[in-house]
Amino acid sequence: MEAIIYTSNTGSTKRYAEMLSRKTGLAVYSLKDASKKVAANSEIIYMGWLMGSGIKGYKAASKKYKICAVCAVGMTAPSIQVEETRKVNQIPENIELFKLQGDFDMEKLHGIYKLMMKIMVKALGKTLSKKTDMTVDEDDMLEMLLNGGKRVAEENIAPIVEWYEGKRNTSSAD
Repeated sequence: MEAIIYTSNTGSTKRYAEMLSRKTGLAVYSLKDASKKVAANSEIIYMGWLMGSGIKGYKAASKKYKICAVCAVGMTAPSIQVEETRKVNQIPENIELFKLQGDFDMEKLHGIYKLMMKIMVKALGKTLSKKTDMTVDEDDMLEMLLNGGKRVAEENIAPIVEWYEGKRNTSSAD
């Protein structure tokens, strides 16, 4: 594998990409910078931020590189909407998909993204506040919506590091 390539909006995905780079030894580049530094058809790990279920930059990266794993960074708990994310982004079953929970800070958002999140916070916050039987994940989401939150943590990338090491060990055994 050649590199980790990412697209980040508020910094969570970039921080995860840098953490993963330190753990794997792979070079890390933004999608914009990668076009000058990573050869087309190179095997990569792609990391992008989620807007709805869409992974920003994934389509462009998939046209240029051989993506071995995708890491989608969003506000929701990692277990939520994994198959929907795969389907919406047309990620083939043979490509590993990981979801990571990022930070949420309304002040880091700009333009249309800030407006969209203000609307979502109001609507989803109202819906969740009315629920009497919230799950742990819903309670966490409401807390994030109302007060912001920091969820980027090195332990969150452990499954990706484990997958990478298994992949590397399999490749070296061939």
